[in-house]
Amino acid sequence: MIPFKTLLVALAVAGGPTLAQAQVSVHDGALVGPSGMTLYTFDKDAAGSGKSACNDGCATNWPPLTATTAPSGEGYSLIQRDDGTQQVAYKGKPLYYWSKDSKPGDKGGDGKINLWHTAMP
Repeated sequence: MIPFKTLLVALAVAGGPTLAQAQVSVHDGALVGPSGMTLYTFDKDAAGSGKSACNDGCATNWPPLTATTAPSGEGYSLIQRDDGTQQVAYKGKPLYYWSKDSKPGDKGGDGKINLWHTAMP
């Protein structure tokens, strides 16, 4: 049995719990997750491929937005990640958070290594 405190730490490190249905909204022209944190896309992800190119160590810095049901609204879908979880995609591009954004409205991941971009509707 895993102690509850350890489980919470593990979930935080993994990017948080998987949501039944992720709620994505628009704030200041950017897609944001349920906590209001900015979402990003990765240029190495091929739109519509159903795959994420950001796994393992990459996903530590760029936690995926995971859910078991896609958000309502046009353009949203789910892809299956290498670890078996389902990740929310918008217009075929998987959505991620940047681990160094600390509060809603932060967009510190935009333009990172010229491969990461704020997700926009």
